[in-house]
Amino acid sequence: MNQSHLDSERQRISEARHHDPFAVLGRHPDGKEVIVRAFIPFAAEVRIAEGGMPMTRFPDSDHFEWRGDDKGLPAHYSLIWRDDHNREHISRDPYTFLPQIGDLDLYLFSEGRHRHAHNFLGAREHEVDGVGGVLFAIWAPNAERASVIGDFNNWDGRRHQMRVRGGSGVWELFIPDLDPGHIYKYEIRNRHSGQVLQKADPYGQQHEYRPRTGTIVPALGLYGWGDGDWMEQRRSRDWQHLPMSVYEVHLGSWQRGQEGEFLNYREAAHRLVEYVKYMGFTHIELMPITEHPYDPSWGYQTTGYFAPTSRFGNPDDFRYFVDYCHRNGISVLLDWVPAHFPKDEHGLASFDGTPLYEHADPRLGEHKDWSTLIFNFSRNEVKSFLLSSAVYWLEDMHIDGLRVDAVASMLYLDYSRKEGEWIPNQYGGRENLAAIDFLRELNIAVHEQCPGVLMIAEESTSWPQVSRPTYVGGLGFDIKWNMGWMNDTLDYMALEPIYRQYNHGILTFSMLYCFTENFMLPFSHDEVVHGKQSMLHKMPGDEWQRHANLRTLYTYQFTHPGKKLLFMGTEFAQGKEWDSCGVLDWYVLEYPLHQGMLRMVRDLNHLYQSRPALYLNEFDWNGFEWIDCHDAQQSVISYLRKGRDNEWMVVVLNLTPVPRHNYRIGVPSPGRYREVFNSDSELYGGSNVGNGSEPLHTDDWSWMNRAHSLLLTLPPLSGIVLAYEGQH
Repeated sequence: MNQSHLDSERQRISEARHHDPFAVLGRHPDGKEVIVRAFIPFAAEVRIAEGGMPMTRFPDSDHFEWRGDDKGLPAHYSLIWRDDHNREHISRDPYTFLPQIGDLDLYLFSEGRHRHAHNFLGAREHEVDGVGGVLFAIWAPNAERASVIGDFNNWDGRRHQMRVRGGSGVWELFIPDLDPGHIYKYEIRNRHSGQVLQKADPYGQQHEYRPRTGTIVPALGLYGWGDGDWMEQRRSRDWQHLPMSVYEVHLGSWQRGQEGEFLNYREAAHRLVEYVKYMGFTHIELMPITEHPYDPSWGYQTTGYFAPTSRFGNPDDFRYFVDYCHRNGISVLLDWVPAHFPKDEHGLASFDGTPLYEHADPRLGEHKDWSTLIFNFSRNEVKSFLLSSAVYWLEDMHIDGLRVDAVASMLYLDYSRKEGEWIPNQYGGRENLAAIDFLRELNIAVHEQCPGVLMIAEESTSWPQVSRPTYVGGLGFDIKWNMGWMNDTLDYMALEPIYRQYNHGILTFSMLYCFTENFMLPFSHDEVVHGKQSMLHKMPGDEWQRHANLRTLYTYQFTHPGKKLLFMGTEFAQGKEWDSCGVLDWYVLEYPLHQGMLRMVRDLNHLYQSRPALYLNEFDWNGFEWIDCHDAQQSVISYLRKGRDNEWMVVVLNLTPVPRHNYRIGVPSPGRYREVFNSDSELYGGSNVGNGSEPLHTDDWSWMNRAHSLLLTLPPLSGIVLAYEGQH
């Protein structure tokens, strides 16, 4: 390298514009000698520690050089320097280390097929030639220069400039002698505009507590998991034929400490598991605890796709939460948001000064409803990023399933857009072909890497085969939220009972499509915010009737085919809409009607889990049969839930406040039937009308095309469940 070229290269390093500082800095052969070059801003003097050899400063610069015989000079020597405050520093020279990321990793990443990109991108403890430190790596293909900045280099982007790995767009730097716990970001200079940005690490596994936006170097995973048996059993669990009752939780507003502070993940684990076990739920679903800057986004505007939010503790605290749930027999699901991300300056938006993770055209790349950006699913490196995020939560954090948010917004190019605000696909259609391909790849990858986990789609349209395998043309999810059932049922229940007879079909319509997908029946957080009112106040009538209606609704949910989900607070009929900035109104449990609602939901959970007829065949016609769906005049429906041979439950719902005495229904077999659940029980705050605890005996009267029938008393605004107990 001639002197003029060397001077030019030094100038680029001084201006933090160099794509490969290793070409200049570090140790280089020079005939029979070696040259050691260093660039240390604000250094008053620099010397090589081994031998105390002083380095010569180039005039009017912060570049230093030593030339001599390399005998006795270790491969990874240390530099000692004094700054302009006469403080002494020592560290090994990072520019003596060879590239650390393997070519296969770079190839798979650029092909969009890497499922563990978090194992080489981001920051992680690393050892080279016996020297410990931290390896940093980031994808920024349009950068002229990328640097690691942090509390260890005075946030100076000139100090630790990274090397680019060919045409991969990946930059890396191993910083020796650096320990976990340091705070860092990446400083990126765009090659076209010269814009300099400071970004949090997209692959960071721990972030600062908001509003600070730095990333924290994580320690090696030292958490001692105690859920080995659970994880082994998860691989072969027959979830389709097991009960699944999900308690959806926003961790920040479920409960808090005495001073209103957030609970740590560990404390929340103990409180939540005790409550969930008491209530009989089988799963906890966490609204996104992926790191996010803005509390009112509830976590759905994610900036840290590999990091549990620091609001509630560190990553090991979260691991403890999941581990404790597993050791107590509770599955943990996580809301995961691959559809869009926020525009915060420290996040993914214009990551290297160009639209990188997002589309450049706002007709493809922006959700105006949410003021967020849409991932560019046609970009391979973006696919590797999202695939790796999903696998990370399922493998490293032992999460049992992902509820994928806003799938409908991914499937349709014209989602929530007017004419002229979207671009058709190559065939002129509205389907987002790249997103569809990505979702299929996602579900294939997850099920191959993590057998037994569940992929759950929040998808609100009639897109076919969402929960069918990819090899038959489906999207590959395991379960789809039944938004149609939820909306229709709530519309029906909001009617004054006198009008329900004219809208009977709304209630029975779900059975026309019930088994086209593997459905979950959700009453989620989305139904109790933004003026939609609480579940209790959606119901018509006075206070007693509202509670009775809600008890009937939950009875319908727990006896209708499909897995179950209730959002926190709905199980005890909180009167207010959910407020994410506060906590649930636990005080209402001082009142009998709310106590009764809680007791009833608990009993519904235990009924559901103890009676195979209610869960064994939730996804096919073998588990359901109408008794009568035509009694619109009296607003009564009745049906069977079926398990194995001669195992069934009779469900009858009376959707009016009028008790029905001597109400006859046909039943499949003669014998004894016993009322095992009644939502009108006085235990739940009801009027205690019903059929008592003694067995009921069939009559040999043909009714509803059945040879045998039962004469029942139907309580007002209620659901009753009868168990078949065999022949007389």
